Amino acid sequence: MASVKNLWREYTQTGSKLAKDKLLLEYAHIVKYITHRLAANLPSSVDRNDLLSAGVMGLIKAVETFEPERGFKFETFAGHKIRGAVLDELRALDWVPRSVRQKSRELQRVFSKLENELGRIPYDDEVCEELGISIDEYESMLTEVTPTTIISLEEAMPDRGSDAKDLRIIDTIEDPGGDNPLKALGFAEVKSILKDAIANLQEKEKLVVALYHYEELTLREIGVVLDLTESRVSQIHSKAVLKLRTKLLQKINT
Repeated sequence: MASVKNLWREYTQTGSKLAKDKLLLEYAHIVKYITHRLAANLPSSVDRNDLLSAGVMGLIKAVETFEPERGFKFETFAGHKIRGAVLDELRALDWVPRSVRQKSRELQRVFSKLENELGRIPYDDEVCEELGISIDEYESMLTEVTPTTIISLEEAMPDRGSDAKDLRIIDTIEDPGGDNPLKALGFAEVKSILKDAIANLQEKEKLVVALYHYEELTLREIGVVLDLTESRVSQIHSKAVLKLRTKLLQKINT
């Protein structure tokens, strides 16, 4: 630990390329970990090496912009930068077919419509009835739209007028010590909306969201914990994320 602190001190004070390279080697495992987690939900057609390269660029940016004196943990800071870089690469590749994006938007439309009508998040059978499909077809649809539930933290928040259009999701969590009131407002609002939305999810959906996003288990590991197949966990996760995204967009656009 002391040697890493010395490397940070040397790099921030002198800009030493050698110290920077050593820091990159020290934290290279974060790139592998994040890329592996994201790649687990992607088709084999996506080149993992391209994602690794993007992740490395994110790590480089993190090292170059990190300010140790602010007291934040570098691993958390770097994780946001790396994930954002990898997801930006995925967006640039445009690897999700248009038909899949359309299905994802259709599901969000139905979730929003039924929630407005029912005053609560709809159950699966109600969604199936609205779509005019069977539960098996619905589950197949959820599996198909899984790639669209990967959300970049660099993604811009929906425009609410004035300067809010420049607020990114990452801005609401990256710098808790910042003094930008717009960022503080964005964080408080998004946190409140998501807290309420998660509270209204079905119990199994809540658990999958918690295990995947907070405990950082893989879908396969969650399947072992819940005694479910990995594909079933993927469906539950996709459904939960679509519901959360729908709620966030509803609230922010009103």
